[in-house]
Amino acid sequence: MTTDHTPSRPLAGGGSAAAWLTHEEQSAWRGLLRMQAQLGAHLNRELTARSGLALPEYAVLVTLAEHPGAELRPSELGKELGWEKSRVSHCVARMQAKGLVERVPCPNDQRGNYVVITRAGHETLDRAASAHVGDVRAAFVDHLSPAQLATLADISATVLAVLHQAQRGAAPTASSGSSTPDGLGRRV
Repeated sequence: MTTDHTPSRPLAGGGSAAAWLTHEEQSAWRGLLRMQAQLGAHLNRELTARSGLALPEYAVLVTLAEHPGAELRPSELGKELGWEKSRVSHCVARMQAKGLVERVPCPNDQRGNYVVITRAGHETLDRAASAHVGDVRAAFVDHLSPAQLATLADISATVLAVLHQAQRGAAPTASSGSSTPDGLGRRV
């Protein structure tokens, strides 16, 4: 069986043809997908068992806590997290029912509101953060060398820069990127 799939294949929607992935490219891509899925599932299970928070709820609390006033408009929150409007709405509604966040009217826009972390949300985040960071270390960080972490940070910055430029409709540049692994400079 040959692993070099160099013939081009037409893209859906009539776009230009794309070359098949080589064995090495496919191995890296599928490995990334498997790692992301399994690591996310593991961290979600651990976080939920320890704190009652799901990983998306934790992400919302971290994002809010790191902004002035611990508040963001739902559209800004979605942009920060890379989520669609409906996902933000459903997650915020669940968190609101748990008392972790609240919606408050925007003083400058009568139709808009802010999602604000509550005292209970801050307390829950504080209780969950240390154990979650320990889980991230135990499942991921502690198994990689400093050189591997630096390479991963560079890879992440490169891909995130390409995606960011594509969303803006501009061609990416080699130097456009972020110095942080998540591209947002946030804690885990």
